[in-house]
Parts: sequence; C-alpha cells; structure tokens
Amino acid sequence: MPSTDGPTPRSACVPEALVQQVLSDFDAYARIRTNRDSLLTSARTGPREEEHAFSRLQDTITQLRNCLRSR
Repeated sequence: MPSTDGPTPRSACVPEALVQQVLSDFDAYARIRTNRDSLLTSARTGPREEEHAFSRLQDTITQLRNCLRSR
C-alpha cells in the first residue's frame, strides 16, 4: 500500500497505486467526517482535520487524472 505521508511524486505515475491512494484518502476523509459529530468528545474531529483530509483527497485525484492524461 502506498504511503499516506504525502502526494505521490510525478515520476511515479502508476495508476493502480494512485487509485489505491484515492481509496485510502477517501476512507480517511469519511472517518473524519463521521467523527465530526460524534457523541464521544474524545473521538470528535474539527473542521481543520476535515479540510486537510478533503484537500489531500482532491490532490490525489488530481494526480490520478494527470497520470491518466499523460499516458
């Protein structure tokens, strides 16, 4: 599984890896969004975490699109 530490370098245009990263980023975003309104205060997340996760998802989708266009 690809690292979730940052965007995939442009030189590593592997659509399958980027698809896996999109799925991973989406799962993280969905978990954070679900926890936003959690009844348990220790599980709650704030708007910053949600924005960061959504931004990461958008970036990965953009990388995947660019990768597919370059083929």
